[in-house]
Amino acid sequence: MCEFNVILNDKIQIKDIIYTKVEGNKVVVKDILGKTMEFENCRIIEVDVPNARLVLDQTKEES
Repeated sequence: MCEFNVILNDKIQIKDIIYTKVEGNKVVVKDILGKTMEFENCRIIEVDVPNARLVLDQTKEES
């Protein structure tokens, strides 16, 4: 199985992610223990399977 580390602003935010879903302007992730975390105003910019990295970037908030 492949678990990812979620990277935002060059820092690991959460480890061992097995599920990711984009919902509007947020990215929802879930780890192997079922812990869910939401990243508001973010988008996925890179999925690197060999290095187990899921890289996010912040988007501009819409007014």
